Amino acid sequence: MDVESFSEIEDEFHARVRRIVWCTVATVDTRGRPRTRILHPIWEAGPVGWIATGRHSLKAKHLARNDVIALTYWDPQQQEIHAQCRATWDDDVAQRRRIWELYKSTPPPLGYDPGIIWKAPDGDDFGVLRLDPLWIDLRGLAEMATGTPNRRWVAQQKKQ
Repeated sequence: MDVESFSEIEDEFHARVRRIVWCTVATVDTRGRPRTRILHPIWEAGPVGWIATGRHSLKAKHLARNDVIALTYWDPQQQEIHAQCRATWDDDVAQRRRIWELYKSTPPPLGYDPGIIWKAPDGDDFGVLRLDPLWIDLRGLAEMATGTPNRRWVAQQKKQ
């Protein structure tokens, strides 16, 4: 079932991403093949997400050709989130520092100290990906078993 506004699924979306934490993220490689990895986005109010990651990673090469990624969250209760997002690098130093602090100040398991991986938020190796969803789909086994349809939000400016 399509919902008109992200606010209709926002509370459930945020509850699930806080509980599940890790998700499978797929990019398209330079030869047009899918490539997946497990990543750890943080989502702020509304549908804007952030991934702290290596700025010169293999995924950076993939995103240079195709900036759309797919994300899948799953948990043992069979609750899922599927999303397609536009991923863009935010190289502004102030923003990188803000996201560094967001990860550092958010309680575990969602938050962690990025300093265990990178030297500093303004270092050349630390990257910040901004996620702007094209669509988000919430589904689960319990809903499916009762005939309740998935809830899907599609961004107005990017219907696909």
